[in-house]
Amino acid sequence: MRRIVTGSAVVLAALGLSATADAAPASPTYSAVSPSTEQKAGTLDGFVIENLPDGIGSPSDFEYEWEDVSFHSRVWETGPDPEGAFKVDLTVKTIRGDKITDLEALKDFLVEYEEKEPGSWQLTPVKVGGYDALFAGDEVFYFVEPGVAAEVTIDHERFTDEDVLDTAAGFRPEPA
Repeated sequence: MRRIVTGSAVVLAALGLSATADAAPASPTYSAVSPSTEQKAGTLDGFVIENLPDGIGSPSDFEYEWEDVSFHSRVWETGPDPEGAFKVDLTVKTIRGDKITDLEALKDFLVEYEEKEPGSWQLTPVKVGGYDALFAGDEVFYFVEPGVAAEVTIDHERFTDEDVLDTAAGFRPEPA
């Protein structure tokens, strides 16, 4: 089980809730279309959130740190289901730390953080907005600048590849 799911489950349990828990040569670019007013979700840790898929639940924000890297995340959940469980629909997060020097360093960090088997994570290079990114179906992560990256994960049973990529394209640093 991934650490983020475990960490979220601990936080949700403390709130009295429950939760369930090689590269292609082409690099397509994904850009978000203009969102409706209902889809705008504000900002998180200096990033705007401009495009969300329809049908996501209620948001909660979390801050945590692992191995000198800090995370700020917003998690949307639906529920409770008949058994009282909540399900994570979507997560956007910023990742900040000196270890994040480029996309490869970000990938290496996430392999360790998410307890992936080295070499077994099937990632496709893409562009998210103007950022170099790696995509794996239910998640996409991208390098913004040294020390700053972002990741978007989605419930792949309910949402499409396009949904995660459109959300990521709308999750970017606020203009200066």
